[in-house]
Amino acid sequence: MNSHQLAVFREVMKTGSVSQAARNLHRTQPAISAAIKTLEEELRLTLFLREGRRLVPVPEAQYLMEEATEILARMETAQQNLANMRDRVQGSIRIVAMPGPSTFLLPDFISRFVAGKPEVRVTLATRSSPQVRSLVAAGSFDIGFCDMTRFRGDRKLYTAEELPSNCLCAVPASHPLAGRRVITATDLNGQPMGALQPDHNTYQATSQAFLAAGSEFNLRYDAQYFLPLFHFIAAGQACAVVDVLSAESYRRSNAGEPRIRFLPFDPAIPFGYSILTPSERPLSQLAASFADAWRGYVADMLEPASD
Repeated sequence: MNSHQLAVFREVMKTGSVSQAARNLHRTQPAISAAIKTLEEELRLTLFLREGRRLVPVPEAQYLMEEATEILARMETAQQNLANMRDRVQGSIRIVAMPGPSTFLLPDFISRFVAGKPEVRVTLATRSSPQVRSLVAAGSFDIGFCDMTRFRGDRKLYTAEELPSNCLCAVPASHPLAGRRVITATDLNGQPMGALQPDHNTYQATSQAFLAAGSEFNLRYDAQYFLPLFHFIAAGQACAVVDVLSAESYRRSNAGEPRIRFLPFDPAIPFGYSILTPSERPLSQLAASFADAWRGYVADMLEPASD
């Protein structure tokens, strides 16, 4: 018993006529009769009594009609759903990202990516970079986005594509240094600073830059993420060396209030991003297209990003 036989059987049951079923299905009458005969032979069951030119369905045929209707409907639904998945307008994407991008940039990007795709469901979780790495390795998420600079351990369970960049220096717009083209560690000698917490490589690289320049690294605020530091910078209470995407998040969410300037910092303080995907589980076409689009979006923002 196959889907073609069930479709022919359903049409004969609906019309009560081989000839009408043939017209509806654009087949010949002998082809319809042959399909019904083959179905009966395979089931070893008579489905219709022949009374002249009439086909009278037996009770077993009524039962098969209910089953055939449900089976064919499910097949049609599955076919349509798979076509939607192929066309990337249906499905689900599970994303986990570090706090900076997941606060503004990722939701903004996701909103535009799913526009016109009401059947796409998105899960967006916010975790620290080590947690992002672990969750993607465990296969709990399709795509991860994190800072991988410090985490270069076993990558057998995930694939990482790194997007390198250098940090920017964030200064209050009213600060005397805001008019510089480039800010150096010497320029910031003794200035109140914000930074990530001391165990982060960005903190260590920044403090080493001050040390190499013979400048005082006057740490006033330290935080787990860059975004909270912007409150202190905008208030004129500190400067900070921050990553590009955090800077971009601030710029886009405070477009009408430019209280912070972001300028190149010398020496370069690297801050790499990575897009992670599970090694043991292929991505759906929808998730793969999202990862490709997000990669291009981030790469564009990592072009010279000072203002």
